[in-house]
Amino acid sequence: MYIHPINSWEDEPEIIEFIQKNAFATLVTQMNGKPWATHIPFVFQRNTAGIPILSGHIAKANRQWKTLAEQEEVLVIFQGPHAYISSSWYDHENVPTWNYIAVHVYGKARIIEGEELMAHLKSLVDVYESGRPQRVSIETMSESYVQSQVRALVGLEVQIEEVMASAKLSQNRDNFNFQTIVKKLEESPLPMDKEMASEMRKKRQL
Repeated sequence: MYIHPINSWEDEPEIIEFIQKNAFATLVTQMNGKPWATHIPFVFQRNTAGIPILSGHIAKANRQWKTLAEQEEVLVIFQGPHAYISSSWYDHENVPTWNYIAVHVYGKARIIEGEELMAHLKSLVDVYESGRPQRVSIETMSESYVQSQVRALVGLEVQIEEVMASAKLSQNRDNFNFQTIVKKLEESPLPMDKEMASEMRKKRQL
């Protein structure tokens, strides 16, 4: 991923929080010489050795799982809020652009089965059921039902080796134009525009 130096993002705790908040990601591998992508949720954890990993699963009917054993490296893309920035918002002539936050994670993938797969599924359900009034868990489901579903899945783990993070948040703008952009985004009816405005405020501590 190309990252302009001014948009480079290297704060590890913030990036981890971003991954956890935007965990529905895109797994990219090569299949028969062509890129293949699957959209799935991941769980960020550290293994017993303290190495950061992502765990996920795909349908067994999805042929992508057959490429995992062959891959030296896979790519997982996490996308955050993004917003169109109109050139009419500046106090000078300029071109329109797009603000966004994205994290690319590279790592070695392996298939997980048995207890490892079950541990992943329990973690995934627990994360997204947390705080819900009628919370469910893998443990509350019948064993026969869980096993019937697991047979249709292939679990995977990505050991993180490299992270590239870009936060393009109008860092190159002076305070007047920066605050104008934030104001215009906050006035937008689009929820993601408002979310982008919030991220920009945090970046410049407005």
